[in-house]
Amino acid sequence: MRQKSKNVSPMSNEGRNAYVIEQITDALLTLLQDKPLEDISISELCESAGVGRASFYRNFHQKEDILKAYLNLMFQEWAGDHKKGEQSLHQLLYALFAHFEAHREFYELLQKRKLIYLLKDVILGICGPSPDHAMMEAYARAYVAYTLYGWIEVWFQRGMRESAEEIAGLFQNQGL
Repeated sequence: MRQKSKNVSPMSNEGRNAYVIEQITDALLTLLQDKPLEDISISELCESAGVGRASFYRNFHQKEDILKAYLNLMFQEWAGDHKKGEQSLHQLLYALFAHFEAHREFYELLQKRKLIYLLKDVILGICGPSPDHAMMEAYARAYVAYTLYGWIEVWFQRGMRESAEEIAGLFQNQGL
């Protein structure tokens, strides 16, 4: 029996779009398990996600944008839990490295597929410079942000052997 339209609650445009983004993201993460990003076509991705190509292009320009959006979402949630001014540097660093540990499978996938570079913009957003900073603060923030990114990259390359607590302590002991 067919439902009458007044009994059906259609999902909002925002809800449908969030669903499409989630499907595309999940499909990409699944496909990345088996092959590099450059070997995944938009058609294959859309078919795996069960969405049309128009849905992909309405939300993303390229496949890397999916991962950037996912990283930004993860770090928006992380930032909501860790206010910069409310924690010591060690606590903030530990929380950051603990985040990586908690999502180890995802970051190992990025490392495996040579996509760790996508983290650079996230790290710069957390502690990097902005045009309104004074000269010394801008350069100091750039130094810390790029150094932190380098440490994260090496930590991932080494298989995250050190704990979040150890790596945060090592970073802070460098006098940064």
